[in-house]
Amino acid sequence: MSQRIPVTIVTGFLGAGKTTLIKRLIEEANGARIGLIVNEFGDLGFDGAMLSGCLDPDCADDVVELTNGCLCCTVADDFVPALEQLLNRADPPERIVIETSGLALPQPLIAAFAWPSVKPRVTVDAVVTLVDVPAVAAGRFAHDPQAVEAERKADESLDHHTPLEELFEDQLKAADLVVLSKTGDLDKATIETVRSTVAGEIRAGVAIVEGANATVFGIGAAAEDDPKARDGHHGHDTDHEHDDFESRVVPARFPTKSAAEATLARLAADPSILRLKGSVAVIDKPAPLFVQAVGPRVETWFGRPRSEPTGLVVIGLSPIDDALLTGLGAPKAA
Repeated sequence: MSQRIPVTIVTGFLGAGKTTLIKRLIEEANGARIGLIVNEFGDLGFDGAMLSGCLDPDCADDVVELTNGCLCCTVADDFVPALEQLLNRADPPERIVIETSGLALPQPLIAAFAWPSVKPRVTVDAVVTLVDVPAVAAGRFAHDPQAVEAERKADESLDHHTPLEELFEDQLKAADLVVLSKTGDLDKATIETVRSTVAGEIRAGVAIVEGANATVFGIGAAAEDDPKARDGHHGHDTDHEHDDFESRVVPARFPTKSAAEATLARLAADPSILRLKGSVAVIDKPAPLFVQAVGPRVETWFGRPRSEPTGLVVIGLSPIDDALLTGLGAPKAA
């Protein structure tokens, strides 16, 4: 067992804080080699680009991007080869972190770790489920249900269409640790109500903690040894409609950071735009400006100097109005 590489699976809905947690884990790696397997919606594997492009490359040793569907539906075709790619390196990672799609059912992924080619080499140290406390308190389960539905409908390889509440229950059933996120501005009564809701869905002995600074390594759950105890009660279906939402990748360039933020805030405020993410060029800066916007919340930060911007992924109701995308470019610096 001591020779098996520990794996941490991070799950939770869109906007719950999975990427924020993973960024913090990498920043605190203290030089340890961490292999990352990330899975995100969109024409561009943005989360992988972000994690490999704006953090210390000595910490984020490998990023394997799976861009063709949620992990629970592509385990046979993508996940095991991606995992083996990390394990077969001459200097394999000392730890592996997997970020699932917000719509992924964790249970099939856990079961894959019992496969003969994988089990002797890795162990699932923990399944960590992030819970968006304000969203759950409001009965939405996700910060922006429309954006979650866009994620679902735009993913052609997703073969289950489970209601948000049932997916929430499945993610909690699989958890070895639950992290309550976005609690800073909430009163104690609201937090305790959500904690009680979560406690009613998790298995006995699973801890519930608050905040993105929670310790998530070293739990030693060996989740692959008891996948049946984590089984959800909902099946898969093939209810697919992909005509209502659209994703565009737009090369964007701005004269200043403030100009970028003002333009992106106006775009994100349009009710037909569900999400923005990616990185854009700023003329007076040597580093790309990374962007995440869900609903009215727009976050920006600079990446690694002299790295190339990946472009802006715009997810919205179909068809996206081309007029909304004007003003995203600017003349190149002389």
